[in-house]
Amino acid sequence: MKEILREIGMIARALDSISNIEFKEFDLTKGQYLYLVRIVENPGIIQEKLAETIKVDRTTAARAIKKLEINGFIEKNDDQYNKKIKKLFPTEKGKTVYPFIKKENDYSNMTALSGFSESEVETIFNLLQRVKKNVEKDWELVKKGNKRNY
Repeated sequence: MKEILREIGMIARALDSISNIEFKEFDLTKGQYLYLVRIVENPGIIQEKLAETIKVDRTTAARAIKKLEINGFIEKNDDQYNKKIKKLFPTEKGKTVYPFIKKENDYSNMTALSGFSESEVETIFNLLQRVKKNVEKDWELVKKGNKRNY
């Protein structure tokens, strides 16, 4: 069997490393840009939904969100119906950085997919969506405290 997940992991780590270096000038580190992008694109998202979207545990999300809040990229606002719920919104600083992050993402996509036809890109996307769907089942299972049967 081909080591597809190793290849995907290597690509993800390389792009993450590049982004962490390039976003250092904005005081965004260790993947915080992923959270900021989702918050800018989904203003008012709650922490639990954000963690689920990015596929991280709540503790990891809480740390990243706290750093973004401390550094002035986002703010938490009370939900009007349930004061226990905090909605996440980008600040002006967060909105200002977003276009640069988006530009970097678009460039990385263009570079990674260089030399592929539109049809091949569509095929890669569809296949990766299927892989993601398969993995999400186990992610949900393990997240709920269960173990996978190997």
